[in-house]
This record gives sequence, C-alpha cells and structure tokens, in this order.
Amino acid sequence: MAIVLVVNIALLVAGVVGGLAFNSLALLADAGHVLTDVGAIGLALFAAWAATRPSGPQRTFGYRRGEILAALFNGFTLVAVAVVVFVEAIIRLSDPPEVTGSGVLVIGLASLVGNGIGTVVLMGGDRGNVNLEGVLRHSAADALGSLGVIVAGLLVITTGWDQADPIISMAIGVLILLGSWRLLREPFNVLMESAPEGIDVQDVGQAMCGVPGVREVHDLHVWTVTSGFPALAAHIRSDPSESADDVRERLEAVLHERFGLDHTTLQVVPEPLLQLEDRRRG
Repeated sequence: MAIVLVVNIALLVAGVVGGLAFNSLALLADAGHVLTDVGAIGLALFAAWAATRPSGPQRTFGYRRGEILAALFNGFTLVAVAVVVFVEAIIRLSDPPEVTGSGVLVIGLASLVGNGIGTVVLMGGDRGNVNLEGVLRHSAADALGSLGVIVAGLLVITTGWDQADPIISMAIGVLILLGSWRLLREPFNVLMESAPEGIDVQDVGQAMCGVPGVREVHDLHVWTVTSGFPALAAHIRSDPSESADDVRERLEAVLHERFGLDHTTLQVVPEPLLQLEDRRRG
C-alpha cells in the first residue's frame, strides 16, 4: 500500500499540473478522484499504525476508531471536491475554454498506466486484508476515471468538441460522489454502533438460543468497534444442570464459526440464581 500511495501522489500532482496547464477540467476532476485513492490508502496505513498503539486506562480499545474519524473527514472533503467539479463543469458547458486535447490524452494515458501498476501491486498483497481490498477497489475505479480522461482528450483532438471535457468531468464527479458515499456510510454506522454489515442480529440470537444449555438470551448487542472489529455482548439464562463455563464455550464456538464474532462478552447465569435475584429486587 505504501508503494501504491507514492504512485497515486505522483498521479495526483500530474493531474493537477496538467489540468491547469492544458485548461482541462476533466484532468482536474480525475485528480480529485485520485485524491479518493490517496485518502483511502492513507487511512488504511493509518489504521495499520493505530492498531499497533497500546490501549490505556482511558482508551481501553486504543486508537482503533481513529480511522473512522479520518474517514468521515475524507468523505466530507470528497463531497466538496465533487460539488466544485459540477459547478465548474456547468459554467464551462455554456462557455467552454479551448482545451489542449493532446496534453489531456498524454496525462490520461500516463494515469492509466500508473493505476494499472498500482492495481497489479495490490493484487500481489494479502487479499484477505479488508483495508487492502478496499484500496484495490479504489484503484480499479480510478482506472475508469483515467479512461474517461483519455476519451475526453480523443474527442477534443478528433472533433474539436471542447464541451466533451466538462461532460466527462461531470461523469468523474459522479465517481467521486460514489466513493465519498462509501466513506461516509460506514463511519456513520460505526459511530451509531449499528450491527456489522452481513450480520442479522435476530439470526444471531436464534442461533444462541439453539445452543444446548441456553434457556434465554436477552440484552443482546452486536456492534462494530472499528472496521473489521465486530463485537457482541449478551446476558444468558442457562440451564442450572449445565456448567456456565461449558455453556459459554459452546456459545463462543457458534458465534465464531457461524458469524465470525470473536470479541464477545457473555454473562452466563443459571436460571434459579436469576430468579432469586428477581425476588430480592422485588
């Protein structure tokens, strides 16, 4: 990811310089899209670094949610970039400036090659790593933006149609918005402590109730501490003839095998004891 970060920073600089030099909004829009890759890779690297930071008495989970805050900031920034691209594109549609099509084409081809190299490098990494897989998808999507720039350059060269540049830039702006939506949605769900995607809490509860020795599951919570770190907490009423430790081990095995939940807090109490506590409260 560090190698791809360097490649994308070079593409970002080339896109901005080329866009200003050749008067191409498509290049500037594509540079904004490359910015999504830079942000995604930076967040992934930051997450890897933050995961190594030790926890403390005040931050028992360490700095694992730092990536969530950074993702929110990055997402809002990308929305602002997309809005600027759309506004500038609308202005240029009515009065398109002269665009240097050959320069746009050259920068677009260079960007496509760079994104191709980055994608190949990422495909050689650990595909089981969630952060790396997310960066890989960003890189593949950015290659589409480079193709858009190439199309804009070819249209300007062959037809002289300068409006092609702002129209293509608006299409790239849509890609930026799609990228920002993904960056905003996941952090929002994490901060609201929503259940992780792909996990149905009702199914989890039913599976837990089906474990031998479990009579009732209540106060069940499933949430995400940070990306790739789901957690579960629940109170369990168990059969008094069963060992609480045995019931807990069975529950942990089911949660791991069926739902991939490894960070669990299970309070297993035999039912008669709970009834005694209820009578005392009454």
